[in-house]
Amino acid sequence: MNIEQKTVAITGAARGLGRAMALEFARRGSHLALLDVDQSTLDGTREQCQALGARTSTYRCDVSDEASVISALNAIVADFGHLDVMINNAGVLKDALLIKVKEGAIVDKMSLAQWNAVIQVNLTGVFLCAREAAERMIQSGRGGVIINLSSLSKEGNVGQSNYSASKAGVAAMTVTWAKELARFNIRVAAIAPGFIATDILSGMAPDTLARVTQPIPLRRLGSPDEVAKTAAFIVENDYFTGRIIDLDGGMRL
Repeated sequence: MNIEQKTVAITGAARGLGRAMALEFARRGSHLALLDVDQSTLDGTREQCQALGARTSTYRCDVSDEASVISALNAIVADFGHLDVMINNAGVLKDALLIKVKEGAIVDKMSLAQWNAVIQVNLTGVFLCAREAAERMIQSGRGGVIINLSSLSKEGNVGQSNYSASKAGVAAMTVTWAKELARFNIRVAAIAPGFIATDILSGMAPDTLARVTQPIPLRRLGSPDEVAKTAAFIVENDYFTGRIIDLDGGMRL
C-alpha cells in the first residue's frame, strides 16, 4: 500500500510510540486520525503532525469502551471518507507478582482490578478497534491494514501476568484475523517491541539503564522511530500479513 494520502488511525497517539508513529506517517504524507483518552496531550501530537503538513484530526476515545470506539471510528469515516490503516497501540501497565511472599508470609497478590484494567485496554481494546476498523474497511471495498502492538513480554515476564497474557493474546488474534480477513484484502500484522526509549525508560538513572540494556545483544534501547519505521514497512509491503515482528535488539526473556 502506498502510504501517501491514506487515512491512518492510531490509538494511544498522545505520547510515546503512538506519537512517534503519527509523526512518521505524517512525514510520509498520510492523513492522521489520532485517538487517545488524554485530549490535551493528544492536541500536542496533532500540532506536530500538522506542522509536517499532514491533515490531522483528533478523537477522544476509551478503547475499552465499545460505544466510545464505535463513535470514534464513525467520526473518522465521516471526516475522512474511509479508513485505510488501523494501528492498535494504546496500552497500560499494572505490574504485580501473582503472589508476593516475604519471609515466608504472603504479603500481597495481583488484584482482580489490576488484572482487569490491563486486559480491558490491552486485549479487549485491540479487539474492539480491530473489529470496527475491519467492518469499515470491508464496507468501503478498499481493503486495508491493521497493525497491533504486542510486546516481548508475550513470552511471559515476571511480575506481568496481566500484561504478558494480554500481549500474547494480541499476537494470537493477529494471526487469526490475518486468516479471516485476507479475502477482503485486509492484512493484519503485529509488532512486539522489546525495551524502547520512551519517557519512562530513557529517564532512568544511568546504573539502572545499564542493567536494563546489559542483556540486550545490541546493548542499547530501541528508539520509538525504529518502531514507527517498522509500522510503515508493514503498511507498504503488500505480502506481509499474519506475522509478528519481534523488535527487541535480539533479546529473549
